[in-house]
Amino acid sequence: MGGKKNVFTKFLTNKTTVTLVGIVLGLGVLVGFYIYRVNKQVNPTRIPVAKRAISATEEITKDDIEYVKVSKSFLKKRDVYQSVTNLVGKYVSTGTSIPKGGMFYTAQVVEKKELPNAIFDEIPEGYTIYQLKVDNNTTYANSIYPGDKIDLWLKTKNEGKYVYEEFITNIEVLSVKDSKGQNVFDVSSGRTPAVLVFAVTDEMFSYLSKIGYLSGMDLYPVPINKKNSDKDATTEITNDALRTLIDSQARNVTPDTNESNNDNNTNNE
Repeated sequence: MGGKKNVFTKFLTNKTTVTLVGIVLGLGVLVGFYIYRVNKQVNPTRIPVAKRAISATEEITKDDIEYVKVSKSFLKKRDVYQSVTNLVGKYVSTGTSIPKGGMFYTAQVVEKKELPNAIFDEIPEGYTIYQLKVDNNTTYANSIYPGDKIDLWLKTKNEGKYVYEEFITNIEVLSVKDSKGQNVFDVSSGRTPAVLVFAVTDEMFSYLSKIGYLSGMDLYPVPINKKNSDKDATTEITNDALRTLIDSQARNVTPDTNESNNDNNTNNE
């Protein structure tokens, strides 16, 4: 027994032997860690892909999804949906599509409210979409946003002088678009506003259309201070004198209906 102990003691006190053992143990740790890292990277994970080609503005349903397995390293630099939890019920963005077998990149998937024409789905009966021509100046350097409330002021000419009066109050802006019909706030580079889109009653729409073809009359949006706005306030015509003035002038004018319809409105159908 004592002999075995002496041999073991000599083994541990031999510097060369201890060094070799340390190297072997160190290599073992490195190899084990390497294998662990490789397995972790290669280990496949299950992600959703398109079961069919899905076009722009289409809703994504459960029936549109199947699954494939890919390595985690493959997904590392790809911003894609890795589960269906927040995917079903969303829509494919405009200007893009998802091919059959394609992954769902987050940049290609949007909420319904983010689609260009989504605003038309929530217009109540008896209301019509009106598009007011604007520019960078009349939107106060593009500072009127969807969801903001505005008043419409009418500029008229009386005895050679221009007069500005409030005509319709408390209108909610639904969208701000450029000259190509694109949402002004969709891109960080910025676009120039061309129209404010909002909904008004059929009566109001009639008056706004008349103003569009009457000479000497112009509409201007005036933002309502959010701190002072009343959430329950209704949209209404506030100036009966202007109503009468518009009616009297419109009787003597034949409108260009094609131009009026193309420039100012999209009916709620």
